[in-house]
Amino acid sequence: MAVKIRLRRMGAKKAPFYRIVVADSRYPRDGRFIEEVGTYDPTKNPSEFKIDEEKTKKWLANGAQPTDTVKSLLKLSGIL
Repeated sequence: MAVKIRLRRMGAKKAPFYRIVVADSRYPRDGRFIEEVGTYDPTKNPSEFKIDEEKTKKWLANGAQPTDTVKSLLKLSGIL
């Protein structure tokens, strides 16, 4: 089972809001997920995000691979 840390799109049309989730890579983008580890709101200026550091570090230690966007958010927050 390849586990990824990725964004799950929420919100209305033309007003995206994302949840940062841990999910099996075979599931669809907005489908089933294992655990929610944070949120990301790109519509605010500057962009706003919150990440649960403990949960994220646990999943990274267990081999979860972050996507490119999530990896940049993790670098900004100081987790990576």
